[in-house]
Amino acid sequence: MNNTKNIAQEYFEILNQQQFIDSELDYSIFKKQIPFLNQMAKVKNSGLTVFDLHKKEHIFNSYNLSNFFGYDLNKIDTNYYNSKIHPDDFIALMKIGTFIIQHSYKLPISERKNYKLQNEYRILNSENKYIRIIEQFQILELDRFGNFWLALSTMDISPNQEKYNGVRSQWINLINGNIKVVKPFNLVNSNLSKRENEILSFVVDGLLSKEISEKLSISLHTVNTHRQNILKKLGANSSIEAIKYARELNLV
Repeated sequence: MNNTKNIAQEYFEILNQQQFIDSELDYSIFKKQIPFLNQMAKVKNSGLTVFDLHKKEHIFNSYNLSNFFGYDLNKIDTNYYNSKIHPDDFIALMKIGTFIIQHSYKLPISERKNYKLQNEYRILNSENKYIRIIEQFQILELDRFGNFWLALSTMDISPNQEKYNGVRSQWINLINGNIKVVKPFNLVNSNLSKRENEILSFVVDGLLSKEISEKLSISLHTVNTHRQNILKKLGANSSIEAIKYARELNLV
């Protein structure tokens, strides 16, 4: 429980790095978009929400969230949404969100609306059963200074309802179609030990386990154990994937 609170706290601390000026936020821009959002929800048969990163609250919820997901529209707020998410998936989503926001802050202002984050995870439906949904986030509005202001979320029931215990996530460039698969469980803290980091560096350099064993004067079994731990912590299926993720996380 404390771990969940710490992860959520870190997420909102990063959100709070943005500095908004109330007088510079023209909410009439958003009000003009409400008819379009309602029509979009009707045509796409998707649940839509708009999250205000200044107020830290949902300022729009489409009428069909009740039909599709069993949400009580009179109770919907951030805590209500979060309470529907599977606890394990919530932790993963907070980590993913933290990672993506950190990277998004580094983008030039001109590119900040060019990406969307797609997450597939589990929520409780009206029958109190977990179902998998696909949620896509993209920035609807920036403020005058380039801060991420309003975020649009589109929610659909996933066609993939197999018993997969976890989150699938992609960061998609809307301009060129490039997709970056985001591993949810070790994005913020990989927790690699000093020895594991050392061995990972040798793996990146192309050394075999036997060569690493000789360099570090440790047994081949110990090297292979460390390598398996590295794969597990990075959520990788192979050394090639581990190297890829480690580079994305600036670990090597």
